[in-house]
Amino acid sequence: MEQSPDGQISSIDEPGVKAEGQLLYSMRKEVAELLGRHQTGFPGAQPVSFARTHLDEMTKQDYYVCEKSDGIRYLLYLTDDEAGGEAHYLIDRKNDYWFITNRNLHFPLVNDLSAFHTATLVDGELVWDSLANGKKQPRFLVFDCLVMDGNKLMDRTLDKRLAYFKERLYTPYEKLFAEFPDELQFQPFFVDMKPFQLGYGIEMMFKQVLPSLKHGNDGLIFTCRNTPYKHGTDPHILKWKPPEENTIDFRLKLIFPTVEPEEWERREGITEPFVDYDSVPRAELLIFQGDSGPNRYEAFSDLYLTEKEWETLKGLNDPLNDRIIECNQDDQGRWRMLRFRDDKSEANHRSTVTSVLESISDRVSEKDLYRAAGRIRDSWKARQARADQESRRGR
Repeated sequence: MEQSPDGQISSIDEPGVKAEGQLLYSMRKEVAELLGRHQTGFPGAQPVSFARTHLDEMTKQDYYVCEKSDGIRYLLYLTDDEAGGEAHYLIDRKNDYWFITNRNLHFPLVNDLSAFHTATLVDGELVWDSLANGKKQPRFLVFDCLVMDGNKLMDRTLDKRLAYFKERLYTPYEKLFAEFPDELQFQPFFVDMKPFQLGYGIEMMFKQVLPSLKHGNDGLIFTCRNTPYKHGTDPHILKWKPPEENTIDFRLKLIFPTVEPEEWERREGITEPFVDYDSVPRAELLIFQGDSGPNRYEAFSDLYLTEKEWETLKGLNDPLNDRIIECNQDDQGRWRMLRFRDDKSEANHRSTVTSVLESISDRVSEKDLYRAAGRIRDSWKARQARADQESRRGR
């Protein structure tokens, strides 16, 4: 991992030094204990794909909406090192821990700019912001907070978790740079809060928020206000993508044809059948079935590859077999490759694939969201009025 001369990270895929061996084991254990968990796997919540039934779900409970950034998901872990100094790690979905080597990253306490937070875990996405001068700037966009200074927040409502983060961590962080603006240039990345709208603020999202973003976007995330933070798949976090962007992450398995030598090859002494690595191979797409048992993967479908696409892949001179690739369906229902997902160690589980396929067949368009917004708003306001009435009665 390289840094620019001013200390800014140069890669959001590899933002620091990767923890290995005993250190990685102890870090995973430390975070699990901080969260009160027995499992040491990646503790982040994972969304489900938006389906038509979720339009009704959003009339029954309060949901917030934010943009889904086209970046890399990380948990940011604030802790201390053996010498008692401030230390920061970014935890990716593979459950790898990346130590941020730049010591200028600092998150002061509310009443003491020199003191810092420990035993703190926040959830977010690391993105590249495009600046007006043509440069790119790394930014960590926070959308949830699990623990602050050892105080577990997972059972609080989303708005309370975010308010706690803003008051205790984000406001002092902003104040630091207001007082010491020269320090901005030495930061490895910047931290911001991802702005949330009320769940019916669809028009604002599409007409104001998304067009003004400085980074890539690939959809919306709807998060239930009332439910606790859930490790693993959370049915109350809904990932909406435009129908054409509903994708699945597969494991790629290339099957090359064995061919008989042609006449000119026989003249050159090639007499036995051989594997043809030049022609377009059959590209099988595998999905994940679970860790146990010999049948970890299931063949799902084939990837449609043109000769030009295969020439491009060959030209990379990289290993291709067993890579995780993100695919979508074209208008003829064929699976097409969009990109490699080297930030992921595993293909999507069969349950995730089922969820995405439901989203594809039961697709919810931008127009559908617009049409549902009024109903969602009316239901929200009715719940709010009932809550206010009950509050007045309780006085």
